Amino acid sequence: MNAFSLSGRRALVTGANTGIGQAIAVALSQAGADVIAAGRSPCDQTLALMQGGRSVMLDFADPMAARDIFHAEQIDILINNAGIIRRADAVDFSEADWDDVIDVNLKALFFTCQAFARAALPRGYGKIVNIASLLSFQGGIRVPSYTAAKHGVAGLTKLMANEWAPQGLNINAIAPGYIETNNTTALRQDPARSRAIIDRIPAGRWGRPQDIAQSAVFLSAPASDYINGAVLNVDGGWMAR
Repeated sequence: MNAFSLSGRRALVTGANTGIGQAIAVALSQAGADVIAAGRSPCDQTLALMQGGRSVMLDFADPMAARDIFHAEQIDILINNAGIIRRADAVDFSEADWDDVIDVNLKALFFTCQAFARAALPRGYGKIVNIASLLSFQGGIRVPSYTAAKHGVAGLTKLMANEWAPQGLNINAIAPGYIETNNTTALRQDPARSRAIIDRIPAGRWGRPQDIAQSAVFLSAPASDYINGAVLNVDGGWMAR
């Protein structure tokens, strides 16, 4: 199983306080990585679940927040999970809500990847896993900036793979389906809506953060060395329906 081991590798996971980011940080740690859990506040709960590692504070309201971290030490794996969402009808959506979401979910992701690549390309090795969304493929409703950003994440993942794969970097993305996190609490507590969602999912259940985390381990490990520019749907079959 050495192809799935992350022993000797250091990973940075953004948005690691709760939910999917926390699960990814824990899973990478269990696979042997030295994990840096990044959040807008200290990731104390995540650290308590990890095997070692540490926490740093990065607030991607500043899209350049991670510009220096990759020069301070060697980081082999970057998981871009940090993100926010704002909801309103498209006809009423504000410029401030547009800019806030694009800055965190797309602009910060690109410049974090850029800073990582500038450090990793001379070494000829690095793994980037971007967290996309089913709204990288669908339109959704009442989330125009989030949909635009997640479409952008899918496109940038492919562009960066085209440029950096020849130099030893793997850049891929995961598109989570409906996952049991804080962001989906209201949906899961609405019996009719939750039932309608489950009825469309061939797997017949909501996803768990660990489902995304294990996919992130795979895309961070040597087992995925010949995977480049992929957007992996981890959705219980939602997009196949």
